[in-house]
Amino acid sequence: MSIIISILSGFALAFFAPVLYRFGCGATGWIVAMLPLCLTAYFSSFIPEISAGGNTTESFRWIPSLGINLSFYLDGLSLIFALLISGIGALVLIYAGRYLSGHPHLGRFYLYILMFMASMLGVVLADNLITLFVFWELTSLSSYFLIGFEHDRHESRAAALQALLVTGIGGLALLAGFILLGQAGGSLEFSNLLHSGDVIRNHQLYAPILLLVLAGAFTKSAQVPFHFWLPSAMEAPTPVSAYLHSATMVKAGIYLLARLSPVLGGTDLWRYSLTTAGATTMVVGAYMAIQQYDLKLILAYSTVSVLGILTMLLGLGTELSIKAAMVFLVGHVLYKAALFLVSGAVDHETGTRDVNRLGGLWRTMPITAIAAGLAALSMSGLPPFFGFIGKELLYEAGLTAQSAAHLLTGISLLTGMLLFAAAWEAGIRPFIGRQYTLPKKPHEPPVSLWLGPALLAGSGLTCGVAPGLVDISLITPAVSAIIAHPVRVKLALWHGFNPVLAIGIITVVGGLGVFAGRSKLIKILPQLSNDFVFSPTYLYKRSLDGLMMIASLQTRIIQCGYQRYYLLTIFTVTSALILYTLIRLGGLHGPVSLSNIQFYEVGLAALILMGALLSILTNSRLTAVAALGVVGYSVALIYIIYGAPDLANTQILIETLTVILFVLVVYHLPNFSQLSSVAARIRDALISLFAGGTMTALVLKATNVQFHPTISSYFAENSVPLAHGRNVVNVILVDFRALDTLGEITVLAVSAIGVYALLKLKPKPEEV
Repeated sequence: MSIIISILSGFALAFFAPVLYRFGCGATGWIVAMLPLCLTAYFSSFIPEISAGGNTTESFRWIPSLGINLSFYLDGLSLIFALLISGIGALVLIYAGRYLSGHPHLGRFYLYILMFMASMLGVVLADNLITLFVFWELTSLSSYFLIGFEHDRHESRAAALQALLVTGIGGLALLAGFILLGQAGGSLEFSNLLHSGDVIRNHQLYAPILLLVLAGAFTKSAQVPFHFWLPSAMEAPTPVSAYLHSATMVKAGIYLLARLSPVLGGTDLWRYSLTTAGATTMVVGAYMAIQQYDLKLILAYSTVSVLGILTMLLGLGTELSIKAAMVFLVGHVLYKAALFLVSGAVDHETGTRDVNRLGGLWRTMPITAIAAGLAALSMSGLPPFFGFIGKELLYEAGLTAQSAAHLLTGISLLTGMLLFAAAWEAGIRPFIGRQYTLPKKPHEPPVSLWLGPALLAGSGLTCGVAPGLVDISLITPAVSAIIAHPVRVKLALWHGFNPVLAIGIITVVGGLGVFAGRSKLIKILPQLSNDFVFSPTYLYKRSLDGLMMIASLQTRIIQCGYQRYYLLTIFTVTSALILYTLIRLGGLHGPVSLSNIQFYEVGLAALILMGALLSILTNSRLTAVAALGVVGYSVALIYIIYGAPDLANTQILIETLTVILFVLVVYHLPNFSQLSSVAARIRDALISLFAGGTMTALVLKATNVQFHPTISSYFAENSVPLAHGRNVVNVILVDFRALDTLGEITVLAVSAIGVYALLKLKPKPEEV
């Protein structure tokens, strides 16, 4: 297997997933999960090579003239993301098969989520900027389908559109940034740009490149003020939330920042932009998380907060902060995906996600309770979980920051306490205390619903107890790839008594206090609602309303409903623009020479003009048809004079058929009537003369411009030796432009079938 096959296999299985579901039914989730499991094993086989400092590249020519190739690059950074995408994807597919059991569109769901998985693999494995952008947009498209999966609900459709618009606008900015980056760095390949960091940072386009790239990354990874789309996306089914909004899609922006860190990082603009956005996002997300009562919203806002933490750590740019970012990334994926899946299982078995109505579920859902507890303790940053190691590194990175160390540490401490409370609210509170009356009688869910949370939460505990399982094999290569030089990461659970441990203890005490007094704090602290005036959500809605208002106003002005006005507008504007361009470029030319014009050519021109004039002045339809026939036959004479008998023959046949059809049709129509005023006819005449004169000037300009040698000599010379035909026109149509002719024949055939259907397939009298 190659890298590109591993990506394409996801798209291929997505295509066949709906058909597979029709035969596999309830077992389809387990069946399709075999692919991401195999991909996990495949990428795991690269761990020894990547850990030794190697990498793997593949490249296929796509548009080499523009420097665009289907190239892929597997190093420590892309490996850790590929393993998370494929591994979590397998568990989510198994979970979804049971969670959405009986849903009429479950086969379609498999198509969407496999398409998304393959697109995310393409994002993290792409070595070419444009290739990455293509997969980037595919993730936005497939996530649109997944968020709006319950398309019969207005809330789902609105959330899907919101996510698509926000990330799509960021994607357009990202494309512009990629193009500028390729110009500044002299290549579109990441593997080449990694060695051009100094050149790019000193380039005059550095600032716009960075701002455009950050726009794409911040919208994708829900940084303030673009964070509002992620909680709204909780309208998606829980498997989607667990996969897209905790483990994969929202991490795409983080991956991009990490990948471009050696190229764009290290400057004050980079450092201040990322640390400011990250610090703001981590506090806002954590603060809004403790104000929620819905399990998924608590987890969604806490995810926003963690994305801010990762952004801030990447902005600091030190070896310690990069190490903290990678450890925090892995730890967050393990506990947050587990908690999302737990929230879905709780909702599935109880009928509610409201934490105020949940309690004592450990008695009826013991396995789920254990998985939720382990994940929540890891999210709380308690030992011996992997989340504890990540939290310790976060505080250490803040204390050793180059500037504003105390401020960043204080913000991290506040965020840590709030996330601690959010973790206990989502993972501990539903399973302790007294039981409440619920819409459904709870019981332990099937193995498909607790397997994923149990494995993920257990992995968080295992990696915390034995961090050596991941520090050399995964964390070290990823950090080395981001810093662009070899480093060695050694993780440990205990570092002795130090300031970091003291801050951690304060976090636990403060977090327990916030959890215990949460209901009182909510009443005291100001609410950060998404709908208050000038909030991002409010501005988004008003912008959308403004866009619709402008579209409506434009429609009322431009789309009047009368074809004649549309044509007048098109002819006038087009002719004016052409004439302006010709005048500005000095392109108005008269005929090249009048000395070679023969008397019969003048006569034909006069005949054509008189026929055209008669067709618009006569009050008889038959006379108008005859006048148009004169124009057509005169054109056929021009073809004969200039040596094109085939074209003349075609013109005569078409003209004869047209005249006959017109006569048969207009014979049954009344005579012309004057329905327009004199002023309207004068206006139409002036516009017609203006458009005709402009086109004449354009033709005269074209006859005086020769960009390349004519190709007529080529056809004349090669007609016999290459195509074995002496009729040059026929040879061009049949051999040199065979595909064009085939297309025209196809169009005629389709038209003939349509005409036959209209004439013959009439409804029976009783059906009318």
